[in-house]
This record gives sequence, structure tokens and C-alpha cells, in this order.
Amino acid sequence: MRFHRQTITVEQARSKLLARITPTTQEKVSLGEAFGRILAQDLVSPCDYPGFDRSPLDGYAVRATDTESATVQQPVYLQVVEEIAAGDVPKMALGPGMASRIMTGAMLPVGADAVIMFEQTVNPGEKVQQVGIKRKLTAWENVSRRGEEVEQGSVIARSGEAVDAGMVALLASFGITEVPVYRKPTIGILSTGSELIDFDQPLRPGMIRDSNSLMLQMLVLQAGGIPVLFDRLSDHSPAVKATIQRCADRVDLLVTTGGVSVGDKDIIASLVDEAEVELLFNHVAMRPGSPTTAAMIGSTPLCALSGNPGACHLGFFLFVAPVIRKMANLPAEPPRWRAILAADCEKPSPFPRYLRGRIEVRNTTLYAIPDPPVKSGNVSRLKGSDCFIVIPAGGRGKRAGEEVEILCYQHYLQ
Repeated sequence: MRFHRQTITVEQARSKLLARITPTTQEKVSLGEAFGRILAQDLVSPCDYPGFDRSPLDGYAVRATDTESATVQQPVYLQVVEEIAAGDVPKMALGPGMASRIMTGAMLPVGADAVIMFEQTVNPGEKVQQVGIKRKLTAWENVSRRGEEVEQGSVIARSGEAVDAGMVALLASFGITEVPVYRKPTIGILSTGSELIDFDQPLRPGMIRDSNSLMLQMLVLQAGGIPVLFDRLSDHSPAVKATIQRCADRVDLLVTTGGVSVGDKDIIASLVDEAEVELLFNHVAMRPGSPTTAAMIGSTPLCALSGNPGACHLGFFLFVAPVIRKMANLPAEPPRWRAILAADCEKPSPFPRYLRGRIEVRNTTLYAIPDPPVKSGNVSRLKGSDCFIVIPAGGRGKRAGEEVEILCYQHYLQ
């Protein structure tokens, strides 16, 4: 199979993979742990909000009918019967000719139906026994009514929404302590290659520090999954199939890096020839990373990415991140933007080429700035970029000033 691969487009490959993915199960977490999670059910208000009629400003609670004749020239004077701070329960009901000094957020006393701000009274701010009202008020003017913002029983957050800081504040306001969310998917990470050593080990001749494993851990966290790092798999391992099956049984998705090409030691390429493994694709029309492979090992999907760091990063964005997002019940397709290319990219390619770069706004126009030409295996350009610039297949490429499609992975993953 490794030498007779059927090439499919990125979009076809992603569709085939996503067709086998379902959202994870639901769980309840505490409100403090819900940040960044995806709601699995609609949440309904258990009470009105505000829970009582309250003042939105500092001033005096009054009866609107008592201010009918009030003007700047002829203020109406009302007897001040008490002072109400936020958190107080009013002790005095207002009758004709009465007012209560009231602070922002405080409960309105019985009988009051309007609030006048200090600035619209005689001697504003001073504590007086009689307050002079300098203008007419209408019923419920400057009052936040009970249930005005949210009525009891109404939906305050919908399934599929991400729990952000604002939603946490909203749910806390209603005393909601547990939140139903989709379980974060567990993503297994398995590097292959006898040439790899741990990143904290001294470099030996012919060896390479394993940067992909740590990069994938960070990307999984950024995409909303829980990374599970497995021991590295040697090219000479006699139990490749058993090891991969054991890893796949422990996670929702298994991601491998390396071993997908056509070399003698490319163990993942050999694995998909096994009868028990259902191959989804093993050759994608993309540069870099065309040998990117996906398969089903039992009920667990496998994404086998290139060992090339640049191609591994690209493969994660195009295939792994969409799987994690679909498992979390989020839109899986990466957003596509249009931008003006800021530099020539004329290298020919039989497949669409995904160039690493960054976006920049110049005078309200979005520009895509490609990284300087480097080999895709170079790691020096993995930092500082925020998008992939898509250069269509063909011999001409694209020139500066032409419009191109870009995939902003920083926007997508965050």
C-alpha cells in the first residue's frame, strides 16, 4: 500500500476523517473549572434578574406622582425618611411627600417608582432632611425592574457556546455552581523513530531531539484536548501493532509523528496494511506533509503526521485540530480568509503549498507575509507565525500583490 497511494485533496481527507468523529460524552464540572469548555445543554435562569427593583444610580427614590409640578425654578420638596445602601433592605415604605436617599444597586422601598439622581436636586450630594426635586419624573424612570434583564425560566446560555469569562460571571450571578459540558477529548501522542532522543538529553552523532512530541502536547492543549504522551516507539520495535493498539485503547484520538513515508523503517506506513486497520487516506494533495495518514484502529481514529516539524504542525492544524473541535461539538472546518500576498511565492508545486507566515493589517487591508524560504523541516520558523498561506498547485505560484487564501491557525485554535 505504501507505494500505491491514492491522492485526495485536503478537503476530501478532512471530510473522510470527520465523518468518523462524534462528540464526546457529557459531564458536569464546577463553575470554576468550566472556563474554556463547551456547554452540552441549554442553561435556564432559576430566578429573575435583577431579583428586585433597584436603583441604577445614586440619588433619591421617590413616587413619580409627587414630582408632577417640579421645575428648576420651583422645586418640589420631599421629606427624606431613610438612607438605603446597596445590600440594605428598606425599612420605610414611601407615602405621599416622602423620599429615600438611595445608592447604586440598592433595593427600592415599597411605594417608590422612580429615582432622581443627586445632580437634579437642590444642593446635590448633601445629606438633608428635605430634598428639593428639580424636574418631573415618569413612573419607573431610572429604575432597574425585577426580571428586566432576564426572566426566570428563560435560556441564559445555549448548548455549543464556549464558557468565557463573561459567561462565568453570568452563571455566577444566578448561583449556578455546576455546568454541563462536553468532556475534553484525550489525545494520545506517540513519536516514532530510532533517531530520536528526549529534548533534555545531550545530542549524540546521528540523533535528533524530539521536538514534535512537546509541540503536539502544547497544540492539543491549545485546541482544547487533554494530551497523553506515550513512550516513544523505535523503528526496530517487534510489537508495533500491539503497542499502537494498546495506546489507541486508552484515548479518544491517537496522533503519531514520523514513520508515514515509504522508507524501510516507516512503521506507520506498514501498520495500515494490517487487515484490522481501516485506512481512511494515506496521501494528501498538500506540501509539505503529503504522506499524512488517517485510519481507524477499532473505534479509535488515528492521525499519523509527518516527522518533519513543519509538516507535523501543518497536519495538526488541517486534521487533528478539526477532530478535537468536533469532539467538543464545535465547528470543525478551519476559517478561510483572503489577504494580499506581500512577497513573491513562485516555487512550483504539483500540490497546493501551505506556506507559514503572518498576517498584518495595513490601512484597513489584510496582508499575508510569508516567512523567508526555508526547508519545511526547519524548526527555526515555527515561532512567530500565525497563519498558513495557500499557494495553488501549478508552475507559476503567486506574486506579491495578488490575492491569496490564508488559514489563521492562531485564531482557530484559541
